[in-house]
Amino acid sequence: MLSYCTNVHPAEDLDGIVEQLDTYATPVREALGVDVLGVGLWLAAEVASALASDPAARARLAGELKARGLGVQTLNAFPYGGFHDTVVKHSVYLPTWTDPRRARYTRDCLTVLADLLHEDADYGSISTLPLAWRKPWDAAEDDRATAMFAEVTEHARAVSRRLGKPLRLAVEPEPGCVLDTVADAVSWLSGRVDPEYVGLCLDTCHLAVSFAEPAEEVRRIHEAGLEVVKVQASAALHVDDPADPTARAALAEFVEPRYLHQVRERSASGEVLAADDLDLALEELPAEGPWRVHFHVPLHAQPTPPLRSTTDVLTDAITALTAERQAPHIEVETYTWSVLPHASQVDLAAGIADELRWARMEVAA
Repeated sequence: MLSYCTNVHPAEDLDGIVEQLDTYATPVREALGVDVLGVGLWLAAEVASALASDPAARARLAGELKARGLGVQTLNAFPYGGFHDTVVKHSVYLPTWTDPRRARYTRDCLTVLADLLHEDADYGSISTLPLAWRKPWDAAEDDRATAMFAEVTEHARAVSRRLGKPLRLAVEPEPGCVLDTVADAVSWLSGRVDPEYVGLCLDTCHLAVSFAEPAEEVRRIHEAGLEVVKVQASAALHVDDPADPTARAALAEFVEPRYLHQVRERSASGEVLAADDLDLALEELPAEGPWRVHFHVPLHAQPTPPLRSTTDVLTDAITALTAERQAPHIEVETYTWSVLPHASQVDLAAGIADELRWARMEVAA
C-alpha cells in the first residue's frame, strides 16, 4: 500500500486530524479513484499520548479512517511536535533518544498503531530520528540511547505478540545528525538492536544529499543482517554548477526560515563538503562541484533548470531493494509544500494526488 505522509498537515489534535483527512486525504483518494488510500500518519506527542491512554479514542480514529477509505500501515514519529511552527530548524531533533520523552512518545505510537493497522498490512512501521543532531554526543549518551531502544523494543515485542503482527521501528539517517549516513546507522544498529523489531527508514532525499549510491547502501544494510523497514519516497534539489549566477539565484528562492536545508558539495576528489543550511552554503561552500540540498521537492514536477530533482536516486533505491527481495513500506514524504517558492499558488490536495500518481507509476509498480 503506497502512502503519503500527513506531516504535511499542521493539526496536532484529534479533531484537527480528522478535519484534515476530510480536507485533503479524502479528495486525494477520490482523485486517484482508489478504494483505499494509504496514509502515513504523523501524530504529535500530545495527541499520541491521548490516544494511547484512551481505547475509545483509538477506536474512534480507526473508524474515521475506515469510513473515508484510508488505510494505515506506518506512522512518522520523527517530529515530536510543532512541526509547522514559524521556525522549526534544529528543534525537529528534540527530544533526542537520550530523553525519556522520546521513548514514551515512541511507545505511545506503537500502542496507537496496533489499533489502526490496516487489515491487509503484513506489519506496521514507525520511523524515528537518528538519535540526535550531531553535537553534543558522547559515550554516555550512546549508552542511554541504547537502553531506551531496548526499552521501546520490548514494548514493540509485547504489542506485536498481542496483535499477531510485528510492529517495527525504522531509524532514519539524516545529514548532520549523529547517524548522518546509512553507514553510520548500520554501524550503530548492528549488534545493538533486535533486527526483528528495529531496522532502517531509507529517506531517499537524505540518501541523495549524501551522494550515496543506492545499490551499495542497500547491500550494506542487507549484509549487516538488517532490513529497510520503510522507504520515505522523496527527492532533493540537485545543481551541477552552483557557481553559475542563474543557479545561485534559483537556489536562493528555496532559502526559507522554517526548516533546515542541509547542503552537500562533492568535490573533484570525491570529498563531500557540508553546510548545515542553504543560506550558509551560499555563503561558505566553494561551489566547485555539484550540490545536493535537503529540500523535499514534489516528485512529479522537476524544478526550473538549472536545478533538478533527484528522483533517479529514489528509483535506483527501489530497484536495489527489489534485487535484494526487500519490500518495505513506501511513504511519499513531501512536507515542504507550504515553503516552496510560490507556495501560495499550490493546490495541496491536487499536488499530493499528482505525486502519488507519479509514485504509483515509477516506484510502487
